[in-house]
Amino acid sequence: MNVASRITILTATLVAASVVSACALRSGRDWERPGQVLVVLLPDSDSGNVGHVVVSNQEGSTELSTAWASTRVNTNRTPAARTLSEPEVQRRFGDVIATLPPPPRHFTLPFRFESEELTDEGKRLVQDVLQSVKSYPVPEVVVIGHTDTTGTPQSNVELGLRRANTVRSLLIDAGLSPSAIDVRSHGEAELLVPTADGVFEPRNRRVEVTVR
Repeated sequence: MNVASRITILTATLVAASVVSACALRSGRDWERPGQVLVVLLPDSDSGNVGHVVVSNQEGSTELSTAWASTRVNTNRTPAARTLSEPEVQRRFGDVIATLPPPPRHFTLPFRFESEELTDEGKRLVQDVLQSVKSYPVPEVVVIGHTDTTGTPQSNVELGLRRANTVRSLLIDAGLSPSAIDVRSHGEAELLVPTADGVFEPRNRRVEVTVR
């Protein structure tokens, strides 16, 4: 099974249930058949986006790329896709869907020019990050510092790291465990707004935070 993009897949099988991406079920309901696996592709519950998955066996393959697309997999025929209704998926997998963790959330916190100080907007967004952290039973937070293209590449890596550590300190002060925070700096390497070297661009002076 080849997977691209961030996706959520539900699988159910009558024999040898196994985790594919999110979860697996074992039961004897009438929609399961011995020796088969039912694969269902779910939309992202936060954004509604859908990735894609290629399901294959020795007879061939099929791609699932739309919300609620599904296929049954066995060993003697090419997987064929069909779309289930959302109520049908909820009926079959509702108990499992309810246990899925929230999808990752992303925040962009702007910073002042040549500074480790958040803008007023950035300070407000820290509260949104903290609120998001509370919705995860065991949160993991990735904090990545960025800069614009003024200054040297090396000094910008250092500035990006200082900005990331500013956010880290605010999260720790609010009660988040230091071990739950991964801090990095990309300096000017990943510009939100592409510019030439030496360009002042406020939107590039930022820290990206992912909570998952």
